[in-house]
Amino acid sequence: MKQQVETAALKAILHSKRANIYYLDKCRVMQKDGRVVYLTEGKKENLYWNIPIANTTVILLGTGTSITQAAMRLLASAGVLVGFCGGGGTPLFAGTEVEWLNPQSEYRPTSYVQGWLSFWFDEARRLAVAKHFQQQRCSFLQRTWEKDRELSDYGFYFDDPEVEDAITLYKKGIEKAASISELLSKEAAFTKKLYKYAAALTDFPDFSRNRDSGDWANIFLNHGNYLAYGLAACTLWVLGIPHGFAVMHGKTRRGALVFDVADLIKDAIVLPWAFICAYEGMAGQEFRQTCLQKFTEHHAMDFMFEEVKQCSLMYYKAGDSHDGIIY
Repeated sequence: MKQQVETAALKAILHSKRANIYYLDKCRVMQKDGRVVYLTEGKKENLYWNIPIANTTVILLGTGTSITQAAMRLLASAGVLVGFCGGGGTPLFAGTEVEWLNPQSEYRPTSYVQGWLSFWFDEARRLAVAKHFQQQRCSFLQRTWEKDRELSDYGFYFDDPEVEDAITLYKKGIEKAASISELLSKEAAFTKKLYKYAAALTDFPDFSRNRDSGDWANIFLNHGNYLAYGLAACTLWVLGIPHGFAVMHGKTRRGALVFDVADLIKDAIVLPWAFICAYEGMAGQEFRQTCLQKFTEHHAMDFMFEEVKQCSLMYYKAGDSHDGIIY
Protein backbone atom coordinates (compact mmCIF):
# COMPACT_ATOMS: atom_id res chain seq x y z
CA MET A 1 0.00 0.00 0.00
CA LYS A 2 2.85 2.36 0.80
CA GLN A 3 4.39 1.86 -2.65
CA GLN A 4 1.04 2.64 -4.35
CA VAL A 5 0.74 5.95 -2.51
CA GLU A 6 4.29 6.95 -3.39
CA THR A 7 3.84 6.11 -7.09
CA ALA A 8 0.65 8.16 -7.30
CA ALA A 9 2.32 11.08 -5.58
CA LEU A 10 5.07 11.14 -8.20
CA LYS A 11 2.50 12.12 -10.83
CA ALA A 12 1.03 15.02 -8.84
CA ILE A 13 2.79 17.68 -10.94
CA LEU A 14 1.43 17.90 -14.47
CA HIS A 15 4.04 17.53 -17.18
CA SER A 16 3.16 20.90 -18.66
CA LYS A 17 3.99 22.53 -15.31
CA ARG A 18 7.25 20.73 -14.53
CA ALA A 19 10.35 22.90 -14.27
CA ASN A 20 13.42 20.69 -14.63
CA ILE A 21 15.54 19.27 -17.42
CA TYR A 22 18.83 17.64 -16.40
CA TYR A 23 21.97 17.11 -18.43
CA LEU A 24 24.41 14.80 -16.63
CA ASP A 25 27.87 13.59 -17.53
CA LYS A 26 30.67 11.67 -15.80
CA CYS A 27 28.38 10.29 -13.10
CA ARG A 28 26.31 7.28 -12.12
CA VAL A 29 22.51 7.56 -11.79
CA MET A 30 21.01 5.20 -9.24
CA GLN A 31 18.26 4.61 -6.72
CA LYS A 32 19.08 5.34 -3.08
CA ASP A 33 16.59 5.20 -0.21
CA GLY A 34 13.62 5.45 -2.57
CA ARG A 35 15.05 8.47 -4.42
CA VAL A 36 16.83 8.88 -7.74
CA VAL A 37 20.30 10.34 -7.24
CA TYR A 38 23.46 10.79 -9.25
CA LEU A 39 26.87 9.98 -7.85
CA THR A 40 29.94 12.07 -8.62
CA GLU A 41 33.33 10.71 -7.68
CA GLY A 42 35.90 13.06 -6.19
CA LYS A 43 39.46 12.56 -5.08
CA LYS A 44 38.56 12.56 -1.41
CA GLU A 45 34.89 11.66 -1.33
CA ASN A 46 31.90 10.59 -3.41
CA LEU A 47 28.89 12.88 -3.44
CA TYR A 48 25.23 12.01 -3.97
CA TRP A 49 22.91 14.61 -5.54
CA ASN A 50 19.14 14.25 -5.48
CA ILE A 51 17.03 14.52 -8.66
CA PRO A 52 13.46 15.74 -7.91
CA ILE A 53 11.86 13.41 -10.42
CA ALA A 54 8.25 14.50 -9.74
CA ASN A 55 9.16 17.95 -11.08
CA THR A 56 11.37 16.74 -13.97
CA THR A 57 10.44 16.26 -17.61
CA VAL A 58 13.66 15.03 -19.25
CA ILE A 59 17.08 13.71 -18.24
CA LEU A 60 19.88 13.79 -20.82
CA LEU A 61 22.74 11.38 -20.15
CA GLY A 62 25.99 12.52 -21.71
CA THR A 63 29.47 11.03 -21.86
CA GLY A 64 30.72 8.91 -18.99
CA THR A 65 27.31 8.14 -17.50
CA SER A 66 25.58 4.96 -16.41
CA ILE A 67 22.14 4.32 -14.98
CA THR A 68 20.76 1.43 -12.93
CA GLN A 69 17.62 -0.57 -13.57
CA ALA A 70 16.18 0.54 -10.22
CA ALA A 71 16.64 4.20 -11.15
CA MET A 72 14.94 3.64 -14.52
CA ARG A 73 12.00 2.01 -12.75
CA LEU A 74 11.49 5.08 -10.54
CA LEU A 75 11.95 7.48 -13.46
CA ALA A 76 9.38 5.57 -15.51
CA SER A 77 6.90 5.64 -12.62
CA ALA A 78 7.24 9.43 -12.54
CA GLY A 79 6.89 9.75 -16.32
CA VAL A 80 10.39 11.13 -16.89
CA LEU A 81 11.89 10.75 -20.37
CA VAL A 82 15.52 9.67 -20.51
CA GLY A 83 17.77 10.42 -23.48
CA PHE A 84 21.32 9.31 -24.29
CA CYS A 85 23.36 11.96 -26.04
CA GLY A 86 26.89 13.13 -26.72
CA GLY A 87 28.95 15.58 -24.74
CA GLY A 88 27.34 18.89 -23.85
CA GLY A 89 23.82 17.65 -24.56
CA THR A 90 24.28 17.40 -28.33
CA PRO A 91 24.78 14.28 -30.49
CA LEU A 92 28.05 12.44 -30.23
CA PHE A 93 28.18 11.99 -34.01
CA ALA A 94 26.90 14.33 -36.71
CA GLY A 95 23.40 13.36 -37.75
CA THR A 96 22.76 11.18 -34.70
CA GLU A 97 19.48 11.76 -32.90
CA VAL A 98 18.97 11.60 -29.17
CA GLU A 99 17.32 8.26 -28.52
CA TRP A 100 14.48 8.75 -26.07
CA LEU A 101 13.57 6.07 -23.55
CA ASN A 102 9.86 6.63 -23.07
CA PRO A 103 8.21 5.57 -19.81
CA GLN A 104 5.80 2.72 -20.51
CA SER A 105 2.28 3.55 -19.44
CA GLU A 106 -1.01 2.43 -20.95
CA TYR A 107 -2.97 5.01 -18.94
CA ARG A 108 -2.79 7.90 -21.35
CA PRO A 109 -5.58 9.54 -23.39
CA THR A 110 -6.47 7.96 -26.73
CA SER A 111 -8.42 10.88 -28.20
CA TYR A 112 -5.29 12.87 -29.11
CA VAL A 113 -3.61 10.14 -31.13
CA GLN A 114 -6.94 9.24 -32.74
CA GLY A 115 -7.49 12.89 -33.60
CA TRP A 116 -3.97 13.21 -34.98
CA LEU A 117 -4.41 10.15 -37.19
CA SER A 118 -7.83 11.38 -38.35
CA PHE A 119 -6.11 14.08 -40.41
CA TRP A 120 -2.56 12.73 -40.86
CA PHE A 121 -3.31 10.50 -43.85
CA ASP A 122 -4.91 13.44 -45.69
CA GLU A 123 -2.13 15.45 -47.37
CA ALA A 124 -4.13 18.69 -47.51
CA ARG A 125 -5.02 18.54 -43.83
CA ARG A 126 -1.47 17.63 -42.90
CA LEU A 127 -0.27 20.71 -44.76
CA ALA A 128 -2.90 22.83 -42.97
CA VAL A 129 -1.63 21.68 -39.57
CA ALA A 130 1.98 22.34 -40.62
CA LYS A 131 0.96 25.87 -41.63
CA HIS A 132 -0.81 26.37 -38.31
CA PHE A 133 2.33 25.34 -36.44
CA GLN A 134 4.41 27.84 -38.40
CA GLN A 135 1.93 30.67 -37.85
CA GLN A 136 1.95 29.97 -34.12
CA ARG A 137 5.74 29.82 -34.17
CA CYS A 138 5.79 33.41 -35.44
CA SER A 139 3.20 34.55 -32.91
CA PHE A 140 5.10 32.98 -30.01
CA LEU A 141 8.29 34.73 -31.12
CA GLN A 142 6.53 38.09 -31.21
CA ARG A 143 4.94 37.61 -27.76
CA THR A 144 8.15 36.34 -26.19
CA TRP A 145 10.41 39.07 -27.54
CA GLU A 146 7.84 41.70 -26.59
CA LYS A 147 7.73 40.57 -22.94
CA ASP A 148 11.39 39.68 -22.36
CA ARG A 149 13.19 42.77 -21.06
CA GLU A 150 16.53 40.96 -20.96
CA LEU A 151 16.33 40.39 -24.70
CA SER A 152 15.65 44.06 -25.29
CA ASP A 153 18.77 44.89 -23.28
CA TYR A 154 20.74 43.18 -26.06
CA GLY A 155 18.78 44.91 -28.81
CA PHE A 156 16.33 42.12 -29.67
CA TYR A 157 12.99 43.80 -30.41
CA PHE A 158 9.95 42.13 -31.93
CA ASP A 159 9.02 45.39 -33.69
CA ASP A 160 12.38 46.04 -35.32
CA PRO A 161 11.71 46.62 -39.03
CA GLU A 162 14.03 43.76 -39.94
CA VAL A 163 12.17 41.31 -37.70
CA GLU A 164 8.70 42.60 -38.60
CA ASP A 165 9.45 42.39 -42.32
CA ALA A 166 10.80 38.84 -41.97
CA ILE A 167 7.73 37.68 -40.04
CA THR A 168 5.26 39.46 -42.32
CA LEU A 169 6.86 37.99 -45.43
CA TYR A 170 7.00 34.52 -43.88
CA LYS A 171 3.35 34.60 -42.80
CA LYS A 172 2.34 35.49 -46.34
CA GLY A 173 4.54 32.69 -47.64
CA ILE A 174 2.93 30.24 -45.22
CA GLU A 175 -0.53 31.06 -46.55
CA LYS A 176 0.55 30.69 -50.18
CA ALA A 177 2.61 27.50 -49.76
CA ALA A 178 1.07 24.72 -51.84
CA SER A 179 3.23 21.88 -50.52
CA ILE A 180 5.40 20.84 -47.60
CA SER A 181 8.57 21.27 -49.65
CA GLU A 182 7.57 24.85 -50.49
CA LEU A 183 6.81 25.53 -46.84
CA LEU A 184 10.18 24.12 -45.81
CA SER A 185 11.93 26.37 -48.31
CA LYS A 186 10.21 29.47 -46.94
CA GLU A 187 10.96 28.39 -43.37
CA ALA A 188 14.65 28.04 -44.18
CA ALA A 189 14.72 31.56 -45.63
CA PHE A 190 12.94 32.95 -42.57
CA THR A 191 15.31 31.28 -40.11
CA LYS A 192 18.30 32.49 -42.09
CA LYS A 193 17.08 36.08 -41.67
CA LEU A 194 16.75 35.59 -37.91
CA TYR A 195 20.30 34.19 -37.73
CA LYS A 196 21.56 37.23 -39.63
CA TYR A 197 19.69 39.60 -37.30
CA ALA A 198 20.97 37.89 -34.12
CA ALA A 199 24.53 37.63 -35.45
CA ALA A 200 24.63 41.35 -36.23
CA LEU A 201 23.45 42.26 -32.72
CA THR A 202 26.03 40.03 -31.00
CA ASP A 203 29.08 40.77 -33.14
CA PHE A 204 29.22 37.56 -35.20
CA PRO A 205 29.41 39.12 -38.67
CA ASP A 206 30.71 35.98 -40.38
CA PHE A 207 28.25 33.57 -38.77
CA SER A 208 27.01 30.64 -40.84
CA ARG A 209 24.74 27.94 -39.46
CA ASN A 210 26.71 24.71 -39.39
CA ARG A 211 25.81 21.95 -36.95
CA ASP A 212 29.34 20.57 -37.10
CA SER A 213 31.05 23.92 -36.50
CA GLY A 214 33.13 24.50 -33.40
CA ASP A 215 32.16 28.12 -32.75
CA TRP A 216 30.14 28.77 -29.62
CA ALA A 217 27.07 30.21 -31.33
CA ASN A 218 26.63 27.00 -33.34
CA ILE A 219 27.44 24.82 -30.34
CA PHE A 220 24.85 26.59 -28.20
CA LEU A 221 22.26 26.41 -30.99
CA ASN A 222 22.78 22.63 -31.17
CA HIS A 223 22.61 22.33 -27.41
CA GLY A 224 19.51 24.50 -26.98
CA ASN A 225 17.71 22.74 -29.80
CA TYR A 226 18.15 19.40 -28.04
CA LEU A 227 16.68 20.86 -24.87
CA ALA A 228 13.68 21.92 -26.95
CA TYR A 229 13.52 18.41 -28.46
CA GLY A 230 13.29 17.02 -24.94
CA LEU A 231 10.28 19.18 -24.15
CA ALA A 232 8.66 18.24 -27.47
CA ALA A 233 9.26 14.52 -26.93
CA CYS A 234 7.76 14.73 -23.46
CA THR A 235 4.69 16.59 -24.77
CA LEU A 236 4.05 13.97 -27.43
CA TRP A 237 4.60 11.07 -25.03
CA VAL A 238 2.12 12.45 -22.48
CA LEU A 239 -0.50 12.98 -25.20
CA GLY A 240 0.18 9.52 -26.62
CA ILE A 241 1.18 10.63 -30.14
CA PRO A 242 3.99 8.64 -31.83
CA HIS A 243 6.96 10.70 -32.98
CA GLY A 244 6.86 9.34 -36.52
CA PHE A 245 3.65 11.12 -37.57
CA ALA A 246 5.32 14.37 -38.57
CA VAL A 247 3.49 17.09 -40.48
CA MET A 248 6.48 18.91 -41.91
CA HIS A 249 9.94 17.48 -41.25
CA GLY A 250 11.74 14.31 -42.32
CA LYS A 251 9.43 11.79 -43.91
CA THR A 252 12.20 9.21 -43.51
CA ARG A 253 13.03 10.04 -39.88
CA ARG A 254 10.90 8.34 -37.29
CA GLY A 255 11.30 11.09 -34.71
CA ALA A 256 10.47 13.98 -37.03
CA LEU A 257 7.33 15.12 -35.16
CA VAL A 258 9.64 16.04 -32.27
CA PHE A 259 11.32 18.52 -34.62
CA ASP A 260 7.96 19.96 -35.73
CA VAL A 261 6.84 20.61 -32.16
CA ALA A 262 10.21 21.93 -30.99
CA ASP A 263 10.16 24.49 -33.81
CA LEU A 264 7.29 26.21 -32.02
CA ILE A 265 9.71 27.67 -29.46
CA LYS A 266 13.24 27.43 -30.89
CA ASP A 267 13.31 30.78 -32.70
CA ALA A 268 11.79 32.65 -29.79
CA ILE A 269 14.06 31.35 -27.03
CA VAL A 270 16.96 29.15 -28.14
CA LEU A 271 18.08 31.26 -31.10
CA PRO A 272 18.59 34.65 -29.41
CA TRP A 273 20.04 33.23 -26.20
CA ALA A 274 22.52 31.02 -28.06
CA PHE A 275 24.01 34.14 -29.66
CA ILE A 276 23.82 36.21 -26.47
CA CYS A 277 25.49 33.55 -24.33
CA ALA A 278 28.19 33.02 -26.95
CA TYR A 279 28.77 36.78 -27.06
CA GLU A 280 29.06 36.90 -23.26
CA GLY A 281 31.51 33.99 -23.22
CA MET A 282 29.29 31.83 -21.03
CA ALA A 283 30.00 28.18 -20.33
CA GLY A 284 27.72 25.39 -21.49
CA GLN A 285 26.17 24.99 -18.05
CA GLU A 286 25.32 28.69 -17.87
CA PHE A 287 23.70 28.56 -21.29
CA ARG A 288 21.64 25.51 -20.28
CA GLN A 289 20.45 27.24 -17.15
CA THR A 290 19.50 30.34 -19.12
CA CYS A 291 17.49 28.28 -21.62
CA LEU A 292 15.66 26.38 -18.90
CA GLN A 293 14.88 29.60 -17.06
CA LYS A 294 13.45 31.11 -20.24
CA PHE A 295 11.43 27.98 -21.03
CA THR A 296 9.81 28.32 -17.62
CA GLU A 297 9.44 32.10 -17.76
CA HIS A 298 7.63 32.02 -21.10
CA HIS A 299 5.60 28.85 -20.41
CA ALA A 300 7.13 27.06 -23.39
CA MET A 301 5.87 23.63 -22.47
CA ASP A 302 2.33 24.87 -21.79
CA PHE A 303 2.39 26.41 -25.26
CA MET A 304 3.55 23.14 -26.84
CA PHE A 305 0.81 21.18 -25.11
CA GLU A 306 -1.93 23.58 -26.13
CA GLU A 307 -0.87 23.69 -29.79
CA VAL A 308 -0.52 19.91 -30.13
CA LYS A 309 -3.86 19.34 -28.39
CA GLN A 310 -5.57 21.93 -30.56
CA CYS A 311 -4.23 20.40 -33.78
CA SER A 312 -5.05 16.88 -32.60
CA LEU A 313 -8.70 17.76 -32.13
CA MET A 314 -8.99 20.10 -35.12
CA TYR A 315 -10.63 17.46 -37.32
CA TYR A 316 -11.65 15.00 -34.63
CA LYS A 317 -15.39 14.38 -34.67
CA ALA A 318 -15.74 11.58 -32.12
CA GLY A 319 -17.61 12.35 -28.93
CA ASP A 320 -15.06 10.80 -26.61
CA SER A 321 -14.26 12.66 -23.43
CA HIS A 322 -10.72 13.40 -22.27
CA ASP A 323 -11.21 11.74 -18.90
CA GLY A 324 -11.18 15.15 -17.23
CA ILE A 325 -7.40 15.31 -17.47
CA ILE A 326 -5.54 18.56 -18.06
CA TYR A 327 -1.94 18.28 -19.24
